[in-house]
Amino acid sequence: MKKHVLALVLTALTGGAAMAQAPANFPDAKATDPVAMGWMVGSPPPPERTIRFEDSSFLQFPQIRWTFSHWRELYPTTEVYRGAGPVAALPRAERADLDAVTFTPLGGAAPMTWEQSVAANYTDGIVVMHKGAIVYERYFGALKPEGQHIAHSVTKSFVGTIAATLIAEGKLDPSAKVARYLPELKDSAFGDATVRQVLDMTTGLEYSEVYADPKSDAWNFVRAGGMLPRPAGYDGPRTTFDYLKTLKKAGEHGQAFTYKSPNTEVVGWLVSRVTGQPLAEVLSERLWRPLGMERDAYMQVDSSGAAYAAGGLNLELRDFARFCEMMRQGGRFNGQQIIPAPVVADIARGASKADFAKASYQTLPGWSYHNQWWVSHNDHGAFMARGVHGQACYVDPKAQMSIVRFASFPLASNVSLDPTSLPAYDAIAKHLMANPR
Repeated sequence: MKKHVLALVLTALTGGAAMAQAPANFPDAKATDPVAMGWMVGSPPPPERTIRFEDSSFLQFPQIRWTFSHWRELYPTTEVYRGAGPVAALPRAERADLDAVTFTPLGGAAPMTWEQSVAANYTDGIVVMHKGAIVYERYFGALKPEGQHIAHSVTKSFVGTIAATLIAEGKLDPSAKVARYLPELKDSAFGDATVRQVLDMTTGLEYSEVYADPKSDAWNFVRAGGMLPRPAGYDGPRTTFDYLKTLKKAGEHGQAFTYKSPNTEVVGWLVSRVTGQPLAEVLSERLWRPLGMERDAYMQVDSSGAAYAAGGLNLELRDFARFCEMMRQGGRFNGQQIIPAPVVADIARGASKADFAKASYQTLPGWSYHNQWWVSHNDHGAFMARGVHGQACYVDPKAQMSIVRFASFPLASNVSLDPTSLPAYDAIAKHLMANPR
């Protein structure tokens, strides 16, 4: 497998802490439309248009433009049941003026339109909501309105929100050591970390992400969870939980923000432990049913049946919008308070900007990370859920706007998309505020 493909695979599966490598020049969204290219069409598809797990072709570009909308055809999964209740209506007030909204990309000089940015980011589906109504909805490539798409690390924000709710309910102590709830991890790096440090990713972990080295921790993590094919003779951990037990400390906890996906696997384990339920059932009970979701979601699982908390959620775009809009409304949606308002307010306040700055995110100056959410601290109070290759939930409370996006950008790290995404979101927010309907 070529070096750029290795990086794409590992960065996608480990949360995108480092920037992936890809060919210097790659074709645009129109040229890589998976439907036009005929991926996986035929009975069987011809070899040159077949996408497989076993050779990791499913995470090469442009194959990912098909893969991200067909995740469960490659991995074992479990359902997140929506329940038997009615679907919560999403009012529509569609507008034709958003595509022409202009902005200047970060570090750029020439203006770009919203419509151009949607294409530039290899968008598979996008919804803009304003004052509780859909004002813009588009689908591209392999994604259909009724389809499901991998959320990648946006999954972390769903899991972190549940964990924060359990803290508010007194079922999880943020100051307690992880080993109090998970004695299986007492001898690991997480044993003396607090729940808060794991939630905010301020743990000190000996965890390398050297993608060129097949012996690195990043490789071990994805192999243990079955997220990449295992080589012949593999004798390492075979579940995510067993892998977490092997991690050791590096430095002290609580010193700096460092984005490492094993933290979220611990959060997911904590949620399951204190609720006594599999993570997919918790998501169903606490989010999918009360939100009145349109469709069941599904979660990728490892060989033990444990859901991949760091990035395994697949869901419908409009259901993603329901979740994002619920956060915009302080945890209230579908006529009920689903997440306590103080929990959402705490997420929006963020955490230490000084701790976050140590991670040196070029496109996120002045941001912080709290309860598995990215917090901008801008004058609109915006906060985000972010996933590699362009998955996003952007909440702007001041503008009464939320935006959800699924994408299949060739480069995994969001540093590649932020210049044409973050100022675009801000431009749409300001336009909606200045031109109410």
